Amino acid sequence: MTMKINDYFSKDEIQALTKRDNGRALWMLLCNWIAIFALLLIPFIWTNPLTILLSVILLAGRQLGLAVVMHECGHRSFFTSNAANRFVGQWLAAAPIFNNLDVFFSGHREHHKLAGTHQDPDLGNYERYPVATDSFKRKVVRDLSGQTGIKFMAFVLTSAAGVFKKDKRDSAKPMAQALFAQLVFVLVLSVLMAPWVYLLWLASIMTSFMLVIRIRQVAEHAATPNLYDSDPRNNTRTVIPIWWERFVIAPNYVNYHLEHHFMAAVPCYRLKKLHQKLKSMGVYDETYIYRGYGEVIERAMGGNPGAALTT
Repeated sequence: MTMKINDYFSKDEIQALTKRDNGRALWMLLCNWIAIFALLLIPFIWTNPLTILLSVILLAGRQLGLAVVMHECGHRSFFTSNAANRFVGQWLAAAPIFNNLDVFFSGHREHHKLAGTHQDPDLGNYERYPVATDSFKRKVVRDLSGQTGIKFMAFVLTSAAGVFKKDKRDSAKPMAQALFAQLVFVLVLSVLMAPWVYLLWLASIMTSFMLVIRIRQVAEHAATPNLYDSDPRNNTRTVIPIWWERFVIAPNYVNYHLEHHFMAAVPCYRLKKLHQKLKSMGVYDETYIYRGYGEVIERAMGGNPGAALTT
């Protein structure tokens, strides 16, 4: 049976859960950017292979954090002001990771409408799972070696080049804006540190961020009980991360994806509370909640970590 909000919560409870909080939103945004500059500053001060490697790995989590902010602003659930959602979502979240708020959300809106059906526009990211172990390993190698990132950057550059053509593409202006934001970022880093530090940001985008994005996509919908069931308990997954995974794979409560599909208007900073409420009400009594992303990867390769609890 499909989950319906009014079956579980009163009007007042729904208002409380969907209430936007400017203070919490601003704090989350600031923490994300403070972490980004810290992760770039450390290898600038102590330049060695270890600090560079750690920076490239950990920056991916902050880049995903920006993607979460972009996502929340697209839903207009981050700030109380729609103008603030648009500005922050585009210029302080989407553009720094070579994305665009409007382009992203036009597709994401359809994903919410069509999740659990064969028309879901995001199906290509997860419908083939579970996959063989060797297949998944090859995907990881492609991501970390930059092969996936090169394809991504080729799309960005060729799309942006459309600005200078008569037959402009729909993605030309958005991608040009993303490149403009990168130029601004380079200038800021050049003033505060040195231009070469930007290469760490770019390296992370093209390698570890590609893998983190893949794991996020897998964790949210791949190899779920029934991808073509309208009930989010069957087509969507929530993961309770191990503490360190919050820094790399699960920033800004992105792990509570089942709850997000249940009530998309709930800000990310209230999803944990929604999860706890639904769990206490018995809504998840027959739903396996994954513990750590290791279980997710195991399931993506054909394993069944929840079998002991469901048989």
